[in-house]
Amino acid sequence: MSVTAPKGFRASGVAAGLKDGGRSDVALVVNDGPDFTVAGVFTGNRVKAAPVLWSEQVLKGGIVRAVVLNSGGANACTGSQGFRDTHATAEHTAAALRAAARPMLIGAGDVAVCSTGLIGELLPMDKLLPGVTHAAKKLTADGGDAAAEAIMTTDTVAKTAVRAGEGWSVGGMAKGAGMLAPALATMLVVITTDAVAGNDALDEALREATRLTFDRIDSDGCMSTNDTVLLLASGASDVQPEQAELTAAVTAVCHDLAQQLIADAEGATKHVAIEVHGAASEADAVEVGRTVARNNLVKTALFGNDPNWGRILAAVGTTKAAFEPDRIDVAVNGVWVCKSGAAAEDRSSVDLTGRDVNIRINLHEAEMSATIWTTDLSHAYVHENSAYSS
Repeated sequence: MSVTAPKGFRASGVAAGLKDGGRSDVALVVNDGPDFTVAGVFTGNRVKAAPVLWSEQVLKGGIVRAVVLNSGGANACTGSQGFRDTHATAEHTAAALRAAARPMLIGAGDVAVCSTGLIGELLPMDKLLPGVTHAAKKLTADGGDAAAEAIMTTDTVAKTAVRAGEGWSVGGMAKGAGMLAPALATMLVVITTDAVAGNDALDEALREATRLTFDRIDSDGCMSTNDTVLLLASGASDVQPEQAELTAAVTAVCHDLAQQLIADAEGATKHVAIEVHGAASEADAVEVGRTVARNNLVKTALFGNDPNWGRILAAVGTTKAAFEPDRIDVAVNGVWVCKSGAAAEDRSSVDLTGRDVNIRINLHEAEMSATIWTTDLSHAYVHENSAYSS
């Protein structure tokens, strides 16, 4: 049930006509309390969509009672009218919830707004606002799956995850299949918990989780204008976990969702884990892994089932990480094709026919490590992003 697995949450997903074919495109997630604490992480792109700017301001108040999300339009690069439309969406959502069968004490400042889709066009408010009204009427305690479906764009599957603690739980939903690069990715993520947790505790848990999960998936090196990850707590379980427990559960849900995002990346035929070991610092390990993940020659080699370790070394060599070229080892799917910066085991023994690929790089500098997850670069990726306007 994703976001409705924890107690105190209802959700819905409806079709408002923003997308073709009658597909659902408006989602609503409501926190019924008794607590309404929240944390959020947003895109690092300097070009931010109107919903991001709005939600950043809402979170400063420390309370979010509802999140309204739409696919079929990003409302990014839409100027002052786009921001007014976001404000109107929040106002309309609050009014619809005040008028619902289970009325809420809620104002526009309690509503976070998320949008995803084509950049540069205004949303059709004559369709969106009636869709929000419909979504408010369809809210149920098992509506999480419907909400997850409504936020899909080029996604081929809905993405949900749940982790249970002792007497409390964490649930989440995500969308994203392209423009997957930190920070964060072209993704919308809503995570819920019925744990008792203050804003600071949620913020600490979410930032640590994001650092290790969403910030380490990188399918195509492209950063979106709309990335939003929200963590809402209802306190309905009446259980206050230790900070480490909360962080671990949120991280587990984020990791699950992040792996689903990269597995569904546009046109991908390979799911690639790049492990960097022996780095002088975690930052060095992340830089090396991310650089290899973004290297088009490496990505096309993987698409062609070619364990081309020379391209991997060449990519590592463009970083500022501490290493000696003649000490680097590289393994592809368990075969050490490079030792001490030179050819080692026979590369023809590497089996790349499956979907999962593991690249292990040892810099032999110190003990720090990090893993970056990426994909190959396929004909299908090029076709989808040339034929589909996003």
